[in-house]
Amino acid sequence: MKADLIFHQRIDYDDGAIVEMAIWRVPAPVPPSGHDLKYSLFYGRSGVREVGYDNERGKGDHRHFRGLEAPYSFSGVERLMVDFWSDVRALRGGI
Repeated sequence: MKADLIFHQRIDYDDGAIVEMAIWRVPAPVPPSGHDLKYSLFYGRSGVREVGYDNERGKGDHRHFRGLEAPYSFSGVERLMVDFWSDVRALRGGI
């Protein structure tokens, strides 16, 4: 069984910043996450992640913000997007 890509978007800003978001439905949770989604949300510049949300095997759901990593309490895609864009807006000055 394989992961099915259910959402992908990339935005390139004039100032060189990039947003790239991808969400997959997976046949089984990515441990220790308990849901059937794998996701990677990125904001930054080439080689520099300023904001990131993802769930990686062994780490589970977590958030990256300006070099700090912390657990993230995943409660659904809608909340994930709200939280991600809130962080991006905070760094971009309210896009």
